[in-house]
Amino acid sequence: MLTILGFAMIATFLVLIMMKKMSPIAALVLIPALFCVFVGKGAHLGDYVIDGVTSLAPTAAMLMFAIVYFGLMIDVGLFDPIVRGILRFCKADPMRIVVGTALLAAIVSLDGDGSTTFMITVSALYPLYKRLKMSLVILTGVAAMANGVMNTLPWGGPTARAATALKLDASDIFVPMIPALAVGLVFVIALSYVLGVRERRRLGTLSLDEVLVEEKETVLVGAGGTGGRTTVSGGGTADADDDAAFQVLDPARPTLRPGLYWFNALLTLALLTAMIMEWLPIPVLFLLGAALALTVNFPKPADQKARLAAHADNVLNVSGMVFAAAVFTGVLQGTGMVDSMAKWMVDVIPEGMGPHMALVTGLLSLPLTYFMSNDGFYFGVLPVLAEAGAAHGVSPLEMARASLVGQPLHMSSPLVPAVYVLVGMAKVEFGDHTRFVVKWAALTCLVILGAGMLFGII
Repeated sequence: MLTILGFAMIATFLVLIMMKKMSPIAALVLIPALFCVFVGKGAHLGDYVIDGVTSLAPTAAMLMFAIVYFGLMIDVGLFDPIVRGILRFCKADPMRIVVGTALLAAIVSLDGDGSTTFMITVSALYPLYKRLKMSLVILTGVAAMANGVMNTLPWGGPTARAATALKLDASDIFVPMIPALAVGLVFVIALSYVLGVRERRRLGTLSLDEVLVEEKETVLVGAGGTGGRTTVSGGGTADADDDAAFQVLDPARPTLRPGLYWFNALLTLALLTAMIMEWLPIPVLFLLGAALALTVNFPKPADQKARLAAHADNVLNVSGMVFAAAVFTGVLQGTGMVDSMAKWMVDVIPEGMGPHMALVTGLLSLPLTYFMSNDGFYFGVLPVLAEAGAAHGVSPLEMARASLVGQPLHMSSPLVPAVYVLVGMAKVEFGDHTRFVVKWAALTCLVILGAGMLFGII
């Protein structure tokens, strides 16, 4: 019964948000509360929620201060050169922009933190997508898939969990997986090319100058002008150089701090280095970083208050979503639904599939890491699967590698806090993101699994 109710709760949540019948926050809170009553454990709902909130509180704190930190870095102009570099590469070509999204997300993912990746990627590219009227779900979908492939880095989380759960060395799991993961990343880039070509056909290809002219004609016509090629104020023409002609971030905004550029760059580099080296917990690092950046860049208390207020919406939306997700995960864990679902999934595996348990594990990692947390899968399900595989001669290393296959899909799970940063900053409905990304992310997972089997890794 717990198994049925668990799957029913997840299905109800997904259907309601994809049909836009409820907001994600409301669905994450009300649906598990209702199912907790159905299970007959409504009296324990408070305990389950507190347990869930306690486990996710550090994540919520990290996201809150990370949003403030990177918001400040955007305000002061740290990412302006990155945006200009992307513009030069993209040339207002939707195909190049989508491919650039995959490349940027993959590169930034080297820090091992999905939230940071999404904040930097969306900060750099969101204005460009909006300016060219491109589909924002492509931005969120491509970024999530690229980050999902790179999330398998030993310091990203899943590999370390698999190694801990099966008492293996993380490098023994990850290094042989590199060829298969490389194939997965190439597939994401190729998919980005296809999606970009589709956007190019829908929108056409413009030069930066043409985009500028179109915008100026729109402004002039709206003001009673006659349209046509125009001369901009100050004696320049619409053929001015790209940096001046096509600015997605206001080059004259009052929050810019060009004199502190290298301080902010070094502070960000030090922060990312400290994260990778694990000198301090990530929430503490972002708390310290945000406080230092705020104090140095905006010494006046009134300016500090204004900057915090400017980013309050993002902070509230994301932290609210995380704490709402804590209700969902708390009820899943507390009522025993997760354990029951995992046991059922293991029990339904046919006896004849024993020698192919690595393949089975790879396939199961898609739905299981989507419907439950990485902790639940790697510490609750993987050891059981590995034990079944060992009885048929399948090594724990093969099982551990196969368990990483589902990460490109996992990064869009409603139980992953970082995905709310992604859709929140990109102003995309979670249901729209889910409808778009699930099929492509699942296909990416299958490509990695196929490559792993082809190379003899899995």
